[in-house]
Amino acid sequence: MTLAGLLTTPETDGSVAVRAFRLSRLALFSSLGFVFLAALIGAAVGPADISLRAVLIELLDRLPLVNIDSGLDERQSIILWQWRIPRVVLGGLVGSSLAMSGAGYQGVFRNPLAAPFLLGVAAGAGLGATIAIGYDLRYGFGPIDSIALFAFVGALVAVGLATALGRSAGRSTSVLLLAGVAVASFFTAIQTYIMQQNSDSLREVYAWVFGRLVTAGWSEVGLLGPYVLLCGLVLMASRRQLDIMRLGEDEAEALGVNTRRLRWTVILASSLLTAAAVAVSGIIAFVGLVIPHLVRLLVGSSYRIVVPLSGLLGAGFVVLADVAARTVASPAELPIGVVTAFIGAPFFGLVLWTSRKELV
Repeated sequence: MTLAGLLTTPETDGSVAVRAFRLSRLALFSSLGFVFLAALIGAAVGPADISLRAVLIELLDRLPLVNIDSGLDERQSIILWQWRIPRVVLGGLVGSSLAMSGAGYQGVFRNPLAAPFLLGVAAGAGLGATIAIGYDLRYGFGPIDSIALFAFVGALVAVGLATALGRSAGRSTSVLLLAGVAVASFFTAIQTYIMQQNSDSLREVYAWVFGRLVTAGWSEVGLLGPYVLLCGLVLMASRRQLDIMRLGEDEAEALGVNTRRLRWTVILASSLLTAAAVAVSGIIAFVGLVIPHLVRLLVGSSYRIVVPLSGLLGAGFVVLADVAARTVASPAELPIGVVTAFIGAPFFGLVLWTSRKELV
């Protein structure tokens, strides 16, 4: 990657800029179409028979100045708007959160193998949820479930400890990554101990650890939505600086980028976004690792397009993975993390194999 390549403008290379703009616009509209189709499928599939056509008409009927009868009875309408659509929206928000966080981590660490769970978020959330489930701490604060609350706090504590340990031992990104590994191992050990002491709750703990999308309406969407909006805006605003960071920290500093501030801003936003997503969904693996890779394969490595497209493709991917989780073993339901790992692990292995020369 060269400075000229990153700073190409219509004035310096018009044909390259025009082709990149057209590709980005095509990718954006294609991704929006993918998310919409995934949402329709997610809303239509389930034990109650609701067709894709009826779902589409029902959605159109909610638009201003549109009055179309979808043919749904009262029971079907309640199922659609109080169960399926909230679950689809929640899945989309979780997928978008994990994928955008993964893109942020990969950009700020300049490492395509970076993932949202890098600094111990998953281990901290898992420990928090295990404490809540194992010791039967079944209380909440309004719409906030105790398991989600403990998972969120645990994730933030893990990131805080990893950050403090990394900064005390040195200020390089490699030291921070090692601190994250140490904290994750420590929290996982505590979680294992608690699980052994409370073996009667193992099934529920495992169901949470492997990810699930369970909604009782719109409350979980309301909890996650503000984090997606705020942290997503921060990551979107950092895209151009992440592109410049690809040159290296010294070069980025010479071009006016405060690399230290950028690093901690992106880490904070990505970690907070991941913690919020994990708190309401459990641990859903590979989304933040694979989706940014897929975007780079399709449209290139500029974070100006990688970040937003990762959010869109991540949303659609998790919604479809949730459909598979609900239907593959019906009437039972698979943990969604199992589905994403089953799809994501072979794909990521293929990416590593095809990109092995670039990663050396």
